[in-house]
Amino acid sequence: MHSLREVTATRYVAPLHSGGSVPGLVEAEDLGTYVVKFTASAQGPKALVAEVIVGELARALGLRVPELVRVHFDPAVAAHEPHQEVRDLVNASAGLNLGMDHLPGAADYTPELADSFPVDPLEAGRIVWLDALTVNVDRTVHSSNLMVWPTLGVAPPRLWLIDHGAALVFHHRWDTSAPGRAYDFRHHALGHTAPDVRAADAALAPRVTKELLREVTAAVPDAWLTGEPGFATPDEVRAAYVSFLAERAGASAAWLPTDFPSREERAAEEARRAARTRRGRPAWLQHVPDLHGRPAAEQDWSRHLG
Repeated sequence: MHSLREVTATRYVAPLHSGGSVPGLVEAEDLGTYVVKFTASAQGPKALVAEVIVGELARALGLRVPELVRVHFDPAVAAHEPHQEVRDLVNASAGLNLGMDHLPGAADYTPELADSFPVDPLEAGRIVWLDALTVNVDRTVHSSNLMVWPTLGVAPPRLWLIDHGAALVFHHRWDTSAPGRAYDFRHHALGHTAPDVRAADAALAPRVTKELLREVTAAVPDAWLTGEPGFATPDEVRAAYVSFLAERAGASAAWLPTDFPSREERAAEEARRAARTRRGRPAWLQHVPDLHGRPAAEQDWSRHLG
């Protein structure tokens, strides 16, 4: 049975405010440093379940994901944290949490970095295919959740996949009625790289078997699956994930994303969106950037999380 390695946190270094879940940078007794996502975060245990299933599935399919570990966390190691909100979070997260190996010096994959870091269409296709399979709504041009590492010239830099807590949107309402449902992935972070999703589909779909999915879901701790409405046991919940993802892999012809705009088309769309936003503002706000707007595609995705 597949299981994640277990470590015990010995030092809470700092909170990371870049994400809504406020993960923490933590040192453990194995001398490793991990980015820990806590069970008491606003996203709840389902975000950790998605992290494990998608992360371990990606690894099994040959994509790069930092090692995931089970982290035993005693809030006493964060007693020095000065922010009350963070203290409340860690105090409510005693016990088992999820850690991801920290990649020191890694850089976010951004549109600016993309100009100097070309991505192979085959690799891009595999990442897009995985995101489409697992309905990952959080790898967009605005938030790639891709890291370039290493960045110090020690070895060739590579893309690493992180943050899959927003994937598997069907499990928020257990809508398993349409495993062939297509989603709008035109704003995917790698859409401009001409991702070869057809080659990815041919290579990866046959590998997403029920046997592999059972191995991947076995890595999810029972505690994060216990009490799910409509299911009597954690194993029943695992079986539901296995059934849905296996059926979705077999229905890839219905959801395979192939229509990606060019960089120029995307820039023009962003300009039109910004212009529409400005027209709806008072005159004194016409020239203030819209920091909160999202493309329509992302707004459509978000309703599946409601």
